[in-house]
Amino acid sequence: MPTTLTRPRAAAVSAAAGLLLVAASMIVPLWLDDDVRVHFPPLHADWDPRFGLLTLPAIAIGLLLVAVLPRIARALPWRAVLATAFATTWVWIVAVAMTEGTEGLARTFERRQEYVYDAQSVGSIHTMLQTFIDRIPMDAPDNWYVHVAGHPPGALLYFVGIDRLGITDPFWIGLVCVTIASTAIVAVMITLRTLGSEALARSAMPWIVLAPTAVWMGVNGDAVFTAVAAWGLALLAVAAKHRRVLPAVGAGLLLGYCVYLSYGLTLLGVLALAVLLIARSWRPLPWAVGGALVVAAAFTLGGFAWWEAYPVLRERYYDGIASERAFSYWVWANIAAWTFTAGLAVWAAFPTAVRAVRERNVLAQLAAAAVLTIVIADLSGMSKAEVERIWLPFTIWIVALPSLLPERWHRPLLLSQVVLALLAQQLILTRW
Repeated sequence: MPTTLTRPRAAAVSAAAGLLLVAASMIVPLWLDDDVRVHFPPLHADWDPRFGLLTLPAIAIGLLLVAVLPRIARALPWRAVLATAFATTWVWIVAVAMTEGTEGLARTFERRQEYVYDAQSVGSIHTMLQTFIDRIPMDAPDNWYVHVAGHPPGALLYFVGIDRLGITDPFWIGLVCVTIASTAIVAVMITLRTLGSEALARSAMPWIVLAPTAVWMGVNGDAVFTAVAAWGLALLAVAAKHRRVLPAVGAGLLLGYCVYLSYGLTLLGVLALAVLLIARSWRPLPWAVGGALVVAAAFTLGGFAWWEAYPVLRERYYDGIASERAFSYWVWANIAAWTFTAGLAVWAAFPTAVRAVRERNVLAQLAAAAVLTIVIADLSGMSKAEVERIWLPFTIWIVALPSLLPERWHRPLLLSQVVLALLAQQLILTRW
């Protein structure tokens, strides 16, 4: 669905701006001899080039998907396209992660700082909720580890649930996360079809599958949050367009639960408002708010008050490494880190996307709302580094913007996304 107003020079200049931003984020700390408190600025990662036999299948799968996905997206029946979108997303994420063998999916969940360690120590869920806030501070006895302390208990409950199901091996925990995360593309496509058109959703499919987000999707909790948020917004779109009550309540339940997965996901309100504005309907709002209030009531009655926890979390955040990460650097370096997940292809599409918003293109409008969300999160000062995972729930609404560019550009730009993902996976050792 390319627009007719694309200018190659504008696309090239925009992509170059993204590249310069990334380069500056790497050079400035070296030039100023400034420790920005990550090992490989702007990513929370280490420089660790490696290449093995398992890289070859990932290369082959990436090249194959670049060649066939655009045709599949156009030719197959709608339900088959959705199934293919899920399956190819799953295969690509696993192929990228498995360049390191099973460790590629397991490594994150083996760390004590992650959710799994604390989740496996939870006995009574009721007691956990009642004492959750008391265990957030850095100096609290038996305090939560970094990621549990940094999120509301909904995130911990997800991993407790996996543990109670008997899934305790880090590799299988990673595989469950990949599977859930891979459904997010289906939700995004349903939203685009509901609010826009089937052709728009089909055109977006290859770009979401092959986005460099694949390096981080499925190997951390934020990938799961991405799927929950995407389905909440999809149900809201269905409710708004078709005036249905049950999807509206479902949207409220899922989006309400997102607020208890991550404090930053309160910003999903921007995307939710965008959905209602695009659909030109406020009918679902009372039902969705009602669903969200049910979630809030359940957690509050269980012993966890979100509004009491957030100030404590903020203190914990600034008692830790955040106080050593300068806002003056991270306020722009965050965008450079985000570029690794979105790709320069998205930067190339920004000028066209601006015009497409004026033309009321639904993909561009939702992407604009997601960009606004990222800007707000960035300026809040509560996202200093690590946004390659934190902003995944917003990024998934932006990565399909290159589909608006002329079709003759699609294959090389899709290839650039695959190359970026493989280079990121093979040259740096990410923390997620």
